[in-house]
Amino acid sequence: MKKLLPLVISATLGSVSLNAFAESLVQIYDVAKQNDPQLLRTQAQRDAAFEAITSSRSSLLPQISLAASYTLTRGKINPDTGPDRDNDDNVANIGLNLTQELYDRSSWITLDTAEMTARQADATLAVTEQSLILRVAQGYFSVLSAQDNLEFIRAEKTAVGRQLEQTKQRFEVGLSAITDVHDAQAQYDSVLASEILAENTLANSYETLREITGRSYQNLDVLDTKRFSAVNSTTAPEQLINEAQVKNLSLLAQRIAVDIARENISLASSAHLPTLDLVGGYSISDTSDSTVNNGISNDGRANGFNIGVQLAVPLYQGGRIDSLTKQAEFNYVASAELLEETYRSVSATVRAQQNNINANIGAIRAYEQTVISARSALEANEAGFEVGTRTIVDVLDATQSLYDANRNLSNARYNYILSQLQLAQAVGTLSEQNLVDVDAGLIPAK
Repeated sequence: MKKLLPLVISATLGSVSLNAFAESLVQIYDVAKQNDPQLLRTQAQRDAAFEAITSSRSSLLPQISLAASYTLTRGKINPDTGPDRDNDDNVANIGLNLTQELYDRSSWITLDTAEMTARQADATLAVTEQSLILRVAQGYFSVLSAQDNLEFIRAEKTAVGRQLEQTKQRFEVGLSAITDVHDAQAQYDSVLASEILAENTLANSYETLREITGRSYQNLDVLDTKRFSAVNSTTAPEQLINEAQVKNLSLLAQRIAVDIARENISLASSAHLPTLDLVGGYSISDTSDSTVNNGISNDGRANGFNIGVQLAVPLYQGGRIDSLTKQAEFNYVASAELLEETYRSVSATVRAQQNNINANIGAIRAYEQTVISARSALEANEAGFEVGTRTIVDVLDATQSLYDANRNLSNARYNYILSQLQLAQAVGTLSEQNLVDVDAGLIPAK
């Protein structure tokens, strides 16, 4: 209920934008750590795994139980053999029983497995924490990308709108054909449609952040393009892969899973082994036996103490133990193959993200030059249109090319940043510090 109330309030205020926060990348991540359902679920699963160690250890400790019973029996003695008499029997028992395992291989294996499962849960939690870092960054830069796209579309709409008005004026004085007006109008209408779609994309991008953090946002810090710089990844891929073999958290979790599968083989086969228990008990019994008609009453109390050992040797269980052992062996093979699959996936991701980093750097440099060239081309086409050497279609195409180049440059920068984070995740070094470093390159929106 404590968690539900803030969500209800947030939903109520969301319609009037009273719960909108303008925060940095790191601030949004701090909120996500407190509210992300995936992270909170994994934390609970980790806690449950550690609690399982206690329950597994309990079978190795003494088991003490108290048992009590009371029995009342009423009857009549057969009148054919003597006088008709009522007979009452009252029996009360209370006992204390103790069992202590002396040898049970399966209990120790179960404890070892529980401890390994807890370590695996720790690794899985660390994987989820890294995943949250990346999800927050992806959601954040998805918003910035959508914002940039919308800004460029609106700027293009302004430019095309101005060109449309100029074309109409030229048509009115006989300097342009009606087809020029239609071409400009068609381009303007197309940009209007793009603006509607871009606004929707931006709204959906904000929803991704709200899904992770439980909060709504309106203004995010933006990339400082003046200070932005992209650096090639010069580390050899094999060196990064070797580092990932040691540090990648998904690989670590899967290695533990293989160890658990191996222990499960031992657990299944241990059912063939004998078990030895120390058993003991102490009991007290009160008995009251009365015959009503002749007034005879026999009351008594007995108590006793026993201690011993109990040996159980499995002889035959219909082939169940052998079958369970084979199942465990097959599961071990499957787990080992999944480890190999994970290793190959990590290796491929390391190589791919390093390639993406270098490709995005090349794209950034190319798009920076493209923007310069496209701006010059637009100016030349506008000048040519004024003197009649270029058509309005040439001007419209040049305008679209300029804003396309700006969009591509913006996306290449964001893709570069995300590729850096994805490479760090694949290697196993991704941490909150990576977000701090990225956040240092952001500035408040104007």
